[in-house]
Amino acid sequence: MRITKVYTRTGDAGQTRLAGGQQVWKDSLRVEAYGTIDELNASIGLARTLNNEKDSVQAARLETDLRWVQNKLFDIGSILATAAGDRFKNMPTITAQDVTGLEHMIDRCQEDLAPLKEFILPGGGKVSATLHVSRTICRRAERVCIRLSREETVEAEINKFVNRLSDALFVLARWVAKMHGEPEFLWERQSADLKAER
Repeated sequence: MRITKVYTRTGDAGQTRLAGGQQVWKDSLRVEAYGTIDELNASIGLARTLNNEKDSVQAARLETDLRWVQNKLFDIGSILATAAGDRFKNMPTITAQDVTGLEHMIDRCQEDLAPLKEFILPGGGKVSATLHVSRTICRRAERVCIRLSREETVEAEINKFVNRLSDALFVLARWVAKMHGEPEFLWERQSADLKAER
């Protein structure tokens, strides 16, 4: 694929074209789905950039994981940018093996983490906090993909992958915080007595 011109002026009236050439409104659910996946991908790119400021075995491991995830998200975006039922040459796929890959990533990181006894406040260091932001975007992407799948055909493995990815991003955020020696702050539930005093 070769992109020679960034602007075309063809979308000025509020429509865009899917991969097969079909014209759709830019606020259509399908465009919202692959647009949110793109937003997720960009946020993970930011996490990678911040992570690359570190020089450690753990940073190198995270770089490998996040780069793989970004490539998979590009695959998902191109699938979602194609009308249901259409296929094109060398069209990427998301497989059960990809979902299993995320599960292995989660299990590997969990080995280094203590079980959670309470919800944690998103934050920590720069990488961890950015991964938490990515996690929330991923949850939104999942909601949009589910809505789309109720109206049109969406490959089941896409929804599974996005669902598992939000779990992976949560665990990666915790794992990075631990590897960098950054504290985790637990949600402090307020008692009724404390609320009354305020």
